[in-house]
Amino acid sequence: MELVSAETYLASELTSPQKHEYLGGVVYAMSGARNAHNQIATNAVIALGGQLRGQRCRVFNSDTKIRIRLPHHLRFYYPDLSVVCRPNPPNDSFQDEPVVLVEVLSRSTRRLDEGEKKEAYLALPSLSVLLLVEQEHPAVQAFRRTEQGFIREVFQGMQAVVTLPEVNAELSLADLYEGLELTPET
Repeated sequence: MELVSAETYLASELTSPQKHEYLGGVVYAMSGARNAHNQIATNAVIALGGQLRGQRCRVFNSDTKIRIRLPHHLRFYYPDLSVVCRPNPPNDSFQDEPVVLVEVLSRSTRRLDEGEKKEAYLALPSLSVLLLVEQEHPAVQAFRRTEQGFIREVFQGMQAVVTLPEVNAELSLADLYEGLELTPET
């Protein structure tokens, strides 16, 4: 297998009709998502975007890649949402310093999101909180940076609220799941 340079990947991604993620020279096509997944991600963008309007930190949707510089290779992932307080230049197609990342879980992406991607995200020095959002029932796992490392918090039920003091915002599960009839994936 011939490895692709990061520069070639970034240039081709600007004109590609399909998104791809990049892991150390290997390019992987991303699969599509169910409407429920897209609605949850959109609800998160609306909720956080409204709270951060006019603030220093900005919300980016799933079209914005995150560049992760690991000790032995480079990765680019497309999270469902990122909050960035020190953005890259406007002409870049990626961000380097997310403070909050959100991934909506599904059966087809769960193993990757809870494994490889989570570990890579938690290696980002700028990251304060990673939110893994369930698609079939109202629940969020938050991995929050502390002085002792990342701790896991669980929020369940439509009355739960994930506080994000790192960016002066909060995300209620009622807002995340607004307009959805939660049904299991088939």
